[in-house]
Amino acid sequence: MASVEQVPSRKGPSLAVQGAMLLLVTAAAIGMGWLSGGYLKGVGAPASVPVAPENEGKVPKPADAQEPGTGPSLVALAPITTNIASPAETWIRMEVSVVYDAPQPPAMSDEIHQDLLAFLRTLKMHQIEGASGYQHLKADIEERASIRSQGHAKEVLIRTLLLE
Repeated sequence: MASVEQVPSRKGPSLAVQGAMLLLVTAAAIGMGWLSGGYLKGVGAPASVPVAPENEGKVPKPADAQEPGTGPSLVALAPITTNIASPAETWIRMEVSVVYDAPQPPAMSDEIHQDLLAFLRTLKMHQIEGASGYQHLKADIEERASIRSQGHAKEVLIRTLLLE
């Protein structure tokens, strides 16, 4: 005679219990998202600024507003293309922008450009490899730009860096 294997019946939560748990977890996720959004967005509106009667109808000027032409300025330097020191057959092309604390004469940007060109010619490949090499290169370039501009260059933004 042939023996018939008995398949053990699966015991587990019913479909109704699984559906209820799914709804509970979904409701908890929606609630946490709503609470997180409210926390990150902020609850109150900005406080209104009292207006003196003589200034009524005029738009109030923010306290940190500056006169035109006196704030930070961004100057894009001409692309720098040169070979590096070692290996000599490797070329580097770099496009940078300089952030000044106030508008500066174009001669200052030209001086920074020439100084960066001279600096790039002294680089060796092992100095700029990896993320830490890039960070050191950026720090060196920012330091040289700050020295050359007597502290007016606040940041140097490397837009393109290509080695061939």
